[in-house]
Amino acid sequence: MFRAELNQSAEGSILKMEGRLVGDWANEAKALVTRGPISKRLIVDLTEVSYVDAVGEQVLTWLSSLGARFVAKAVYSAATCKRLRLPVNNDGAMKATRYQGVLIAQRDDNHVR
Repeated sequence: MFRAELNQSAEGSILKMEGRLVGDWANEAKALVTRGPISKRLIVDLTEVSYVDAVGEQVLTWLSSLGARFVAKAVYSAATCKRLRLPVNNDGAMKATRYQGVLIAQRDDNHVR
């Protein structure tokens, strides 16, 4: 299951995605962004994304190349952003970290990097 919602405002656009960002659903998210003029201030909220496949990774990388900033307040989304080196802008979010080979989360009040 996947859901994507694009909200436009005077300050920019927010693309909120939920569920599995995979295959055709990932391409639909990309199409949603390209239907109109692309905002210079695009925020992509990945907090509720539960899985990303290779196609989803390509879409996220493409969004980053447009200058998008990412919100990732959950462990999986934070780890995905870290692995893909996506610019993350969280306030008091969870940061994905490895401890003895296990992916864990810790509080990060200085943003995920």
